[in-house]
Amino acid sequence: MRTKISLALCALTLAAAPAAQAYEAGDFLLRGGIHHVSPKSDNHETLDVQAASSLTASVEYFLQPQWAIDLLVAVPFKHEVELGGTEVASTRHLPPTLSLVWYPAAGGRWHPYVGAGLNYTLFFDEDTKGPIAGQDLELDPSFGLAAMAGIDWDIGDRWGVALDVRYMDIDTEGTLDGAALGTFEIDPLAVGLSASYRFGAR
Repeated sequence: MRTKISLALCALTLAAAPAAQAYEAGDFLLRGGIHHVSPKSDNHETLDVQAASSLTASVEYFLQPQWAIDLLVAVPFKHEVELGGTEVASTRHLPPTLSLVWYPAAGGRWHPYVGAGLNYTLFFDEDTKGPIAGQDLELDPSFGLAAMAGIDWDIGDRWGVALDVRYMDIDTEGTLDGAALGTFEIDPLAVGLSASYRFGAR
């Protein structure tokens, strides 16, 4: 009986205690998972850059309990390029993105967040095929704004699961055998699912 009473008192004490602060200044939050990048439709007047998925990772450093700096990196994404529904080329890109992130809720197990920052996208390994096989396709690097929103769910003291959506302003100038193709306004939405691990100040 005494054991049952003690357990009940412990449970009541835990239930009444305020939720621990989620993050502290000096904490690091590492995430690793996958993102699916969907360029906007009709991203070029003639050609069309298709969607792609790849492994991604990010690291956040907390300046304050509710403010952090986030750096997103990835294994290169490979996108197919189509002309009238026919695949004519492919390209790879790296999209490192640096953002300032705000966490409005300081405690509990659910941690929604929003952020904004800058994206740099490097295109490389352009390859042509089909009707334009053998021609030289080049896409210039892109530098633009980025935005993000997501939520973390703590599944342990340091481990968690994260779901996020990111927007990136990616515009690149293309050339084919030196002739200008115009601007590719890719401007994708990226949806990601990741595992997270927190360490640092604690």
